[in-house]
Amino acid sequence: MDDLTAVATTVKPGLALSLGVGLDYSLELVERYKKPFIPIHHMEAHALTIRATNRVEFPFLVLLLSGGHCMLAVARGVSDFLLLGQTLDIAPGDMLDKLARRLSLQKHPPCSGASGGKAIETLAQQGNKLGYEFKVPLERHLNCNFSFAGLQTNVTRRITQKEREEGLPQGQLLSCASDLAAAIQHTLAVHIAKRTHRAILFCVRNGIIPQSDATLVASGGVASNQYIRRTLQIVTDATGFSLLCPPPRLCTDNGVMIAWNGIERLRAGLGVLHSIEGIKYEPKAPLGTDISEQVERAAIRVPKLILTV
Repeated sequence: MDDLTAVATTVKPGLALSLGVGLDYSLELVERYKKPFIPIHHMEAHALTIRATNRVEFPFLVLLLSGGHCMLAVARGVSDFLLLGQTLDIAPGDMLDKLARRLSLQKHPPCSGASGGKAIETLAQQGNKLGYEFKVPLERHLNCNFSFAGLQTNVTRRITQKEREEGLPQGQLLSCASDLAAAIQHTLAVHIAKRTHRAILFCVRNGIIPQSDATLVASGGVASNQYIRRTLQIVTDATGFSLLCPPPRLCTDNGVMIAWNGIERLRAGLGVLHSIEGIKYEPKAPLGTDISEQVERAAIRVPKLILTV
């Protein structure tokens, strides 16, 4: 403990029980060893992780994709964010986990033990994404918000239909599972890419991010999906942005990103507390200033790109 300058801990947002356990333990350390305390916003940590591995200057656009969150924001500083859009219902990782369970992918040897998202990605490599067509969400809504609940419902309905056609009880692996996985992944990637494309155009047109040396950072567990990354690369190539992603081990939730966020705040002198009185965790907490209504009013139409990987 003598080697530590401060203690940094996630206090928001997240599962209340997990946040409570972490906070109680941290505050005990802070009290016992008389260290400064740095409360961390989980999504801010994801957004800033890239600065631990790459030289990235503010401002930059960040796309956060995980099992619990999905948002587009501009990072203007260590604790200065503009929220452009977020999911209106469930997160992409949550959808992938539920669809992988519905497809019983744990019974498929290459997917055994993998997370839902990884199982879908693995199986999709063997499938034909054009074998099934699912509607891309929110196509008529000219904003940067996301939606995945409707896609999940449509895919679940199609799985039930195929089980009836193949005479299989629920829980058995469909013969077309790889094609379904490929179609799910492709539709998800196109939805994410189109919303991100609009965010880039909004930022450039409004001078929020300078065109020169502009960067898109994709972080969070779902951002480790290589198909999604390659789809985003098509968008950044077309708009003159650079695409950067943390290494996969730093994309999923990890302690390193919390420690790094603590270092960033310590260096900037932001939110370093010497009194822990009144510190509480917050299961729900927004990130930065919400300007999503401005994005919607701009009603930017995204040029067509061939988003085929």
